[in-house]
Amino acid sequence: MSDSTNLLEREFTEDVCCELLPDWKGLDIKITQLSGGITNKLYRVQSEAGDYTVRIYGDQTELFIDREYEAKTIEAMAEIGVGSKLIKFMPEIGVTIVEFIGDSIVLTNDHFLDRSLYPKIVDPILKIHQSGVQLPKMFNPLVEVNKMFGILKDLEVEYPEFDIAGTIDRLEKLATIIDIPESEYTACHNDLLADNFILINEEARHKYDAPMYIIDWEYGGMAPRYYDIGDMFQEILVPREAEKEIVAEYSKGDNYDQNLYYIDLFKPFPDIYWFLWSLIQLNISKIEFDYYHYGKVKYENALGNLEFIKKEHGVAI
Repeated sequence: MSDSTNLLEREFTEDVCCELLPDWKGLDIKITQLSGGITNKLYRVQSEAGDYTVRIYGDQTELFIDREYEAKTIEAMAEIGVGSKLIKFMPEIGVTIVEFIGDSIVLTNDHFLDRSLYPKIVDPILKIHQSGVQLPKMFNPLVEVNKMFGILKDLEVEYPEFDIAGTIDRLEKLATIIDIPESEYTACHNDLLADNFILINEEARHKYDAPMYIIDWEYGGMAPRYYDIGDMFQEILVPREAEKEIVAEYSKGDNYDQNLYYIDLFKPFPDIYWFLWSLIQLNISKIEFDYYHYGKVKYENALGNLEFIKKEHGVAI
């Protein structure tokens, strides 16, 4: 079997599929490349034996993703009913296969403007945060940002147009103000972009245990729950009123003001994390994507959010 780099470069054919799933030899197989992946290549494979998603790991993703942790997280999240079942884990060749959730649509940012969906969106997030599951990875936002910065420095590339060190220094001061100990961290997804929410079609609802599932657990770990939602808001970029309504749905009448405050304070962290991630990908990934512009927007959003929390909450960094 080829290594992961060769799998990335090879055409994903029925023969390749059968190398990964030998029991499928001789079956009629349908292969569909899935859109949305900017870290890995994703394929849906279907036969009478199953309906799966095949993830082929992107180049050097081991720099920031522990695949053993990811596999354990997938299993834990499937057990609590919010994610796909793990079918096959083959890190030695750079492949993970999970059950494909059919009869569904992938959410877009616009879906987060639909108030009727808020209960379905929030339900799996609450299940994760309240599950009591102990995930293997500790995802301290400040520590993870500094890890990303370290990886970028090791690549020996420079981007003087961005004040990376100065911005991270501001995050360090902000982390001191937030002051949430790791002992209070909960299971979190840490990458709640719209593409990772899967809404079951109403006519197929009877076949599933929940109306909404969450996929792609590469960054899952123990983290501040406020970070998880702050990261989601920085991905979906809905108006402030929509943010408040989603937080109200999440709060269920308790601690709304505190939840909103900490979610706001965490917003700059995911922006800088994904900004650094983007610059790293710009230098290592073979996937065609405008990582530079993606990262530049994240950086600008982080600076904007540092100003926002000063005006909104009087937190000046």
